[in-house]
Formats: sequence, structure tokens, C-alpha cells
Amino acid sequence: MRIETPYHEGELQVQERVGVLEEGAQNSRVIQDSIIKGALRFINQLPMAVFGSLDDEQNVWASVVIGKPGFMLAENERIVTFDLSAIMSNPYDPFWKNIEGNQNVGMLAIELASRRRLRINGRISRVSDDVLQLTVEESYPNCPKYIQRRYLTTSMNGRDMTPTSTENGTVLSPAQYTIISRADTFFVSSVHPERGVDASHRGGNSRFVKIVDEHTLRIPDYPGNSMFNTLGNFAVNPRAGLIFLDFESGKTLQLTGRSEVLYDVADSADETGGTHRYWQFHIDRWLG
Repeated sequence: MRIETPYHEGELQVQERVGVLEEGAQNSRVIQDSIIKGALRFINQLPMAVFGSLDDEQNVWASVVIGKPGFMLAENERIVTFDLSAIMSNPYDPFWKNIEGNQNVGMLAIELASRRRLRINGRISRVSDDVLQLTVEESYPNCPKYIQRRYLTTSMNGRDMTPTSTENGTVLSPAQYTIISRADTFFVSSVHPERGVDASHRGGNSRFVKIVDEHTLRIPDYPGNSMFNTLGNFAVNPRAGLIFLDFESGKTLQLTGRSEVLYDVADSADETGGTHRYWQFHIDRWLG
């Protein structure tokens, strides 16, 4: 069923500022309070999902969960279960602790090979030692724009994603510069205080993410679906989480920090695809 008020004040604020209120309203028709039936089988075949979650200090984290295809099961349009025995992701990821204290999550079900994706936001709970259950509150498909097609390697199926410890810090290292600068894909999580957590994809050509300094990244905001879910959340709450994946090794780099949206920026090189919008991410902490 369609959600009566699909956008919150932050999303509407950004839509109005860039002059796409009408287009945003038209595209909001896909936003529902349950998963469309045609997407159930899609979810059940995936080896990967991206989650956004909040820690005890309300910092936002983005996480990637990888497992054997079938580890996610859409029981029906409102319930998705996760078989933890089929998951081989990093046990030190903040996600596992975060959901014990705050059940609000944003999820992106994505298949890089087919460039298909589905947003699902809701509440997640542990129903047994090996099973998580996500109760759907909002769901809608996204177009394949900017998704780089690739197939997960053996390492990305989890075998190299179980480190015995997690390094952390506040200043990026040269090795992390390399991961970020080479990336053509990353995922971002954001949050609205009432509407909950969201997880989204960002993609472009290699080096589309610019490293301003050891604490700051700059990302072009390309033309999209005019919903402005991520930037709309930023307008209300600047906290955000990013995750970069090294698709060769299977390693991840997680960042939590604060966002800053830049409008009407000179863009002679057309880095933004004509929007003249960027957002900057100020790093508070990294895990990798």
C-alpha cells in the first residue's frame, strides 16, 4: 500500500530548493509500506545486503553483509528473515552490536551483476541465535543508474571478511587513500529522527570521490530520481556512515562522521553531471 506522506520535511526542503517538487511527487508513487510481490524472489537469490544502523551515541554506520545466496528470505511482503549461519561477514562490524540497542535499520538489497536494487527500511530483531527478522515499514525499487556491474569473487562471498581484530582511527592512512581514490562504488547510510535509517548506493567512475584532506571527502551529487532521500536526511541530521569495499581482497573501510551539502558550486569540469551539487563528508572515525 502506498504511504500517505512519503516524504519528510528534509526531503521536501531539498526538492524545493532544486526545483523538482513535482517530479519528486510523481516518483513517490513507488514508495510503499511493504515489498512489492515481484521483488520477493529477487531478495531470496541475493548474496549481499547493505545496512544502515545507529550506535549508542547515535553515530551512523553503513555495513555490508555477505553470505550464501538464500541467506535472506522474504517470507512475505512485510517480513524478511536472515540466516546467520549462512553469513560470513566481519563479526567486529558495529552493525551486530548496534541492532541490539536500536532496532531501526535501513537496508539496500542489491545485485551488482544485474544492477538491480531495492530499498527496505524497518525494524530488525533477533528471533533466535541464528535468525534475524526485519519488519518492513517502507520499501521501493531504485533504477540501475550509476551501479557498476560486477560479480562477487570468492573472497567477496565472505571467506576474507572475518578478521580477528578491527583497526580504527580518526585520520586516513595512505592505504585508505588508495581504497577511496580507486573506488567506483560505495554505500552511504543516513537517518531521520522520526522516519528512521536509510541505506543507499553511490557510484561513478574511478576517482569520483575526492579526498580533500585526511579528514574530509567530497562527493558529486549526480542527477537522480528527485527523491533526495539521502540529502533530505542530511538536511535534518548531518550524521552519516560510509562503507568502501575493496572488491579484489574483500576488505572493507567503514567511516562515520558528518555531512555537509554544497549547492550551486562552480563545476567547469562537469564533475556533477550538471547539478552543481556536492556533499562533503567529515570523518569522525574509521574502522578497517
